Amino acid sequence: MFSEKIRFWLLISFVTISGFSQGMLLPLLAVILEQNSVPSSVNGLHATGLYIGVLIASPFMEKPLQKLGYKPIILIGGFLVLGSLFVFPLWQALWFWFVLRLLVGIGDHMLHFATQTWITSTALPEKRGRTIALYGLFFSLGFSLGPLMTRLLAIHESLPFLVSAGLCSIAWILVLFIRNEHVDLSDEVETVEVTSSIGRFIKTGKLAWVALLSPFAYGILESSLHGIFPVYGLRIGHDVDLLSLVIPFFSIASLVTQIPLGVLSDKLGRKKMLMLLISSGIIVFFVGALIEHAVAGLFITFALAGMLLGSLYSLGVSFMADLLPKALLPAGNIMCGIAFSMGSIVGPYIGGQFIELFPNLSFFHVIVVLLLVVVIAISTRKEAQGTMSASA
Repeated sequence: MFSEKIRFWLLISFVTISGFSQGMLLPLLAVILEQNSVPSSVNGLHATGLYIGVLIASPFMEKPLQKLGYKPIILIGGFLVLGSLFVFPLWQALWFWFVLRLLVGIGDHMLHFATQTWITSTALPEKRGRTIALYGLFFSLGFSLGPLMTRLLAIHESLPFLVSAGLCSIAWILVLFIRNEHVDLSDEVETVEVTSSIGRFIKTGKLAWVALLSPFAYGILESSLHGIFPVYGLRIGHDVDLLSLVIPFFSIASLVTQIPLGVLSDKLGRKKMLMLLISSGIIVFFVGALIEHAVAGLFITFALAGMLLGSLYSLGVSFMADLLPKALLPAGNIMCGIAFSMGSIVGPYIGGQFIELFPNLSFFHVIVVLLLVVVIAISTRKEAQGTMSASA
């Protein structure tokens, strides 16, 4: 069996490949459906299948994790993902691909929920931001490379799916050699008399709702930029090859700042960092709407947005872990996934509707509005949550 350090990096490797698969799937399917003349609103609604899968799985995750431990949940989730990727090329039908998106969403959520809870529960409080930033960094690395697979469409439409499935299979096999562990419930008494899953979710929401807004905002960004922006980019004159290079810049740029922002949040506090980053991101997208027709303008917009906003999910998870006792971390990680999924569902659907109803307005404007709502929601409860804004 592997040591704790090697186990950590194996889990990170699986998360990287999972991010790669997600980063590939969103723009790849968006481009294929657009080339088949599927309306952008339907394209956007179809993209929500992955995140609906997350929502379907979320209420049923906590108890199996407590009973089975981390490893079986990771293996089951990984098998659903790699199996679905192998099946995608077999039949191109909207409803069939939607079902496969659901299965990928369920599988991705299972393996991310288990790995994320495992990592957050074993991270030292004084290094939590850095540790979870590593998690976010390698997920972003995989996610940034995923869209490049759209270039393989020129060779064969099945090739991107098969490459991704092959990588997932390798990671899945390596996880077999990790020793299983179970959730630490040693502080169960301190979490009050909450025994039902619903009760634990309610308690978690009361304690950490402000931390959940960050994964929600990241879900909006990730899904809309990868799932709907390719459609918008094609309509304003950019080609597929260019978009496959531009879109990864959001995740690539976040690789530069993930660790520094995580370390800085350990010192300054998560909430203060989140307010600053989201506000700066709003400015970036507002300016980006003015320069989106220029290739250089797109690259600059995606790069700056990634540097500022690419850490929203990992910072949100760190913030959540600061606010909750260990026994509520599984529920907290589930709710981070739910918040991310809700944002991911809102993003593509509203984005798809927006570019149909307002073809003369920039797609970046809808992102500005959605992020503005999030930052206002955080700021209006500043005094009530003031005691929770500092990091642990």
